[in-house]
Formats: sequence, C-alpha cells, structure tokens
Amino acid sequence: PLINSESTVRAEKSKVEESLASLKGSRIGAIGDAPNGFTPCQYDAGLLQRYFGIEVLTRTIPDLFDAASQVSSEDAEKEYQSALAAQPSLAKVPASEARTNASVREVLSDWIDENDLDAIAMRCWPEFPTELGACPCGAMGRTATSGTPAACERDVYGAATMLILEALGSGTNYLVDTVDLVEEEGLIRIWHCGSASTELAADPKDATQWIHCNRKLGVAGNFALKPGPVVLVRLDSDSDPANTSKLRLVMTSGESLATPNRFQGNTATVRTNAPARQLINGLVRNGYPHHTVVSWRDIRPEVRTLAEHLGIPLMEW
Repeated sequence: PLINSESTVRAEKSKVEESLASLKGSRIGAIGDAPNGFTPCQYDAGLLQRYFGIEVLTRTIPDLFDAASQVSSEDAEKEYQSALAAQPSLAKVPASEARTNASVREVLSDWIDENDLDAIAMRCWPEFPTELGACPCGAMGRTATSGTPAACERDVYGAATMLILEALGSGTNYLVDTVDLVEEEGLIRIWHCGSASTELAADPKDATQWIHCNRKLGVAGNFALKPGPVVLVRLDSDSDPANTSKLRLVMTSGESLATPNRFQGNTATVRTNAPARQLINGLVRNGYPHHTVVSWRDIRPEVRTLAEHLGIPLMEW
C-alpha cells in the first residue's frame, strides 16, 4: 500500500458516527441472483445488518418481468416521454427497447416507493437481453438520477458501498470496473456499461442514451464521466480467519481527466495518485473485486475513521 502524509488524515469520530446512525434502517432491494461466476457479488446480509444497519429485500427476475408486462401503456408512455425530454438522444434508440426500459423503470420506481428502498442491486444480464429483448442500463440510470443508487450485476456489497459513501458525504457516485492501464502515463480507466446517473456526465445536458456495447440493445448511456478529483472505495468480504469482522475495505484516489469517452458506456480516465501499475497489481494480487465505487468528493478521511471505528481492515493505495 502507498503510505503518505495524507493517509494520516482522519475525520472526527462523531461525524462518522452520525453517518452510521443515518444508515440504520436503510434498505437495499436485491433483484435476482449474482451472475454465474461473479463471486464478489455474493453477500452476507447479517454482516450488513450488524455493522451498518442495512437490510436486504429480495425479488426474483421472473417476478420483475411479470410486473413489467403489466405496466399500463399510458404509464410506460409517460415515463418514455419524460426520459426523452431529459435526454433527446433517446429518440435514436429503437422505440420498443426504449419503451421496455420505461416499463422496467416504472416497476423499479414502484418497488422502491412501496418498500422504502434506499438502493437497488439488480441482475442485469443475461435474462434482460435474452428474454426481455432490452438492456436495463437506461432504467437503472434513470433510477440513479432520481436519487436511488443502482448497482449492476446484483452487487449488493457494491450497493452498500454506494450507500455508505453517500452517508459519508460523497454525493452521487457510481459502480465501476477498472478496465485499462496506461502505465507510462500513470493512468487507469474506470468504466461500466451505461447505467450512470446523467448528473455524473461531463455534460449532463448531453448525456447520450444509446445501445449496450455488447448486446447491441437499448438502453444504455454512452457518455464520459465528469472530470475532477476522485476516490475509489469498495466494501468486500474477507476470508482471513484472523479478521473477526469478515469484511475489508479498499481505497485509492486520483484525478478524472477531461477526455473523450474511451469505451462505449460510461468511462473516466483517471491519473492515479499511487503508481498505476502498483495499484493494479495490488488489487489483483490481493483478490479485490472488479467493482469499486467512484466518488467525486474526497471522503478518504471519513472512510479511514469509519474503518477504524468498526474494526474493518482498510487497504489504501
């Protein structure tokens, strides 16, 4: 891990205690199972309740699809027109796929309201493209823009990280993969398929809505993430028997640069504060998940204090 003077900066314990208190009673709606092989998307509901007071409610994919099929054409059209007014680029997406997203967005919105959910984590493939004929990234992005964090690939710990960072003061954040390394320039690229809140776009008024990069179905955002200082954080499970919390945290930081959207979806090019190769090697060798959560506010002092207060090991680069 990179050790520097900044790593000693801590937030006041009382501030973090207030943040933890605000999390108690929070609810994550988990839809479907984790995709096959995505072991980091498994979770322990008991640990989330014990350390953060977060509850997990579950729902199956078939149940969500059934509810989507019952959304009235009037309600679906109203949501479609609202999404179109917010981002006119949606008009270029095949209408049937965009309207399917509208129905999914209506179901998510109703479920959030009826169950007082604070975040969702949804299995977004393969059933959405193969059975419903659309990708739900657009519906998840609309959910995030409305104020409810939305994590892809049924990543409950990812959604929990999003809630924890928001409680610590991050503001709107996003679940990303680290997908590229340019060692000679000290850069990494963070990305996901297109479910970012349009608030996080380099130009929120022109946050292009398009089709999914792999499935070639709508709807998915296709815009660069905004520039500025960033912090990447992840809550993860820990198999170390010496760690009684059974959880661990990882954190790093850098600067998101004003660059074009490198990969279809939502991308940020980040100049890391730690040596980029050291960071990537550390993440891989220590078995950290592919997902982290990016914040555009510096909540490192708060994360350090939270880790100490809860007795959860923190690895920082």
